[in-house]
Amino acid sequence: MTEQTTETPAATVPAEDVAPAGDTAVPPAPKPPRRVLRAVARWTVAALVLGGLGAGTAFGITSMERTDVPGLATGSDGRWDYPELTLPALPAGSPRPYSDGNVAEIHHADLRRLLLPAPAGATVDKKLDGGWVSAERYLSEYEKSERADLGRLLDDSAPRHIAARGWTMPDGTSTRIYLVRFNSTAFAQGFMDSIAVSGSEVPLVGAPESVLDEGWSGGGKVPGTSSYVFDEAKPFGEAQVRQGYVVAGDTLALVVQSRKGKEGTRSVPFHQTVILQNQLLG
Repeated sequence: MTEQTTETPAATVPAEDVAPAGDTAVPPAPKPPRRVLRAVARWTVAALVLGGLGAGTAFGITSMERTDVPGLATGSDGRWDYPELTLPALPAGSPRPYSDGNVAEIHHADLRRLLLPAPAGATVDKKLDGGWVSAERYLSEYEKSERADLGRLLDDSAPRHIAARGWTMPDGTSTRIYLVRFNSTAFAQGFMDSIAVSGSEVPLVGAPESVLDEGWSGGGKVPGTSSYVFDEAKPFGEAQVRQGYVVAGDTLALVVQSRKGKEGTRSVPFHQTVILQNQLLG
């Protein structure tokens, strides 16, 4: 379609606007057509409205909780309600295990302060209350027939301290966490290789045979650490037993969860527990 053009009649200039003779006449700036002004006004209003809406949306999202934002809400997936985690204070001048000034990856913090706290609703095990435990208590997690050999291996690996915490949740899930600190990272990894990486894992009590946990993706792992997660091979016995190891510098963590009944232990809180304990050791 060809746009039609209508010529605008020449404007009449008032006498007072005519330049005096001898001066260079400067014509007045032409006024934009009214339709152009109306269009500019409409676009200006539209831009202000859109800008206001955009700012309002951004403010709304930043001021809302993540679970309140449509599309970002996360339904209950069985995770436990752990308290907010904080790293313990270090002795003056001591670096974190994975800082540039700690090539040996030594944990200088009190080992007991690196244990994962019990989640909300848990009943804490009075014998595993977050303090020091003996090597015999740690070895009691393994099958009785394996303890003598494992004890000699542990002695040869020169452990310095062992700390532990345990609890039971309302659904009957029992959790025990042990932290074993060795004299060096080589001893920690060597002990791990002997009990769970050599292809003949040392069995835990109630789990004569274990298999790699196929649901474990290694998410949340601190760079520089190693994690090994196992599930009890089917068919389960009286209780299903899950176990996870974390090697972090000079320290080895063992996480054990068990639950009686056909339902057994749930993978989500178990993986959550392994991840959080890993992060505390980083």
